[in-house]
Amino acid sequence: MSAGSHGADELAHPLTRYWGLDRALTFLNHGSFGACPSAVLEEQSRLRARLERDPVRFMAGELEGLLDAARAELAAFVGAEADDLAFLHNATTAVSAVLRSIAWRAGEEVLITDHTYNACRNAVVEIAGAAGANVVIASVPFPGTTEEAVLDAVMSRVTARTRLALLDHITSPTGLVMPIERLVGELAARGVDVYVDGAHAPGHVPLAIEALGAAYYTGNCHKWMCAPKGAGFLWARRDRQADLRPLVISHGANSPRTDRSRFRLEFDWLGTDDATAFLCVPVAIRHLASLVPGGWDAIRTRNRAMALAGRAAVCAALGVEPPCEERLVGCMASIPLPEAPAGRAPHPWGWDPLQERLRADDALDVLVTSWPRRPKRLVRISAQLYNVAEDYQRLASALPAQLAREA
Repeated sequence: MSAGSHGADELAHPLTRYWGLDRALTFLNHGSFGACPSAVLEEQSRLRARLERDPVRFMAGELEGLLDAARAELAAFVGAEADDLAFLHNATTAVSAVLRSIAWRAGEEVLITDHTYNACRNAVVEIAGAAGANVVIASVPFPGTTEEAVLDAVMSRVTARTRLALLDHITSPTGLVMPIERLVGELAARGVDVYVDGAHAPGHVPLAIEALGAAYYTGNCHKWMCAPKGAGFLWARRDRQADLRPLVISHGANSPRTDRSRFRLEFDWLGTDDATAFLCVPVAIRHLASLVPGGWDAIRTRNRAMALAGRAAVCAALGVEPPCEERLVGCMASIPLPEAPAGRAPHPWGWDPLQERLRADDALDVLVTSWPRRPKRLVRISAQLYNVAEDYQRLASALPAQLAREA
């Protein structure tokens, strides 16, 4: 089957027209970088034109108020106070900012899991490790994942030396929606601060960040909220903000202003930059909500049902059992694949060669990645409003044939 010959355009969901995605490609990989609707990109272009018409007025006179307004709408969406949020370009940046702000002591421990996003794991190893802190890794079983297994795996690695637990709200490689409320509660009861890496969470699951009780929370708006690329945020509990510093020290460090917190003054201006992705977050929230009766609750419900149905189709085609409880599935689902054959190295991003063949031969864009390490690998599907049931049937049909070629 050649790319573009599968009739994807004819079978596409009517909402596909709101995105500029290639109609010749079945896109099941929203989780990697998101996909921004055309209307939101058009608003970003208008904002950029406004900036360039009068750069000084926009940057020095208007931007602060525009960011305040955008932050207020984001805060309402994620269940937080606006003053406790800072816009940053992505969750990885936010993780490094917090880790570098902590005064680590030798012998302290940072707890992560073996599902932790690789970039964040690298930051923990580099920053905490340089100060003599130890990285402790909890092994969460997959497949065979249950909520209780997650709790047992994490809590069994807590000691009197555990200073911080960096936990994914939704794991990137395995697509697990972690029981984060229970984890935060149990860790807090043991005196452990929790930093929740919610890169995939906003727009994916309902959020009430302030009520969660974590010390820190970060999320991306360019994934499931469908804002432009480079829109993320850091939330910090009020009692942890005084010690936080951004990665870039700029004018806020010695500002004489008293109308804003030091947290606000330092994080809101990191140098000349294009802030239009942040300013488009409210547009993305409103635009997506307008596409479906019932708004965001209906979007999340619909996408989760699609991911579960897609998982069932792929598992049936491969003859494997679902690898985790349904309650741990959101709008993504990962399924173990047969081990990768020896030979060709993965793509520089870590994608398996099977991913490239599915794209080239079957016009399917889906994540195939090594986890926990090569030759073990997974296929991860995503579900967004532009997807239809036939998309997952195409994948279920293509995978066995592609795997047979490897034998």
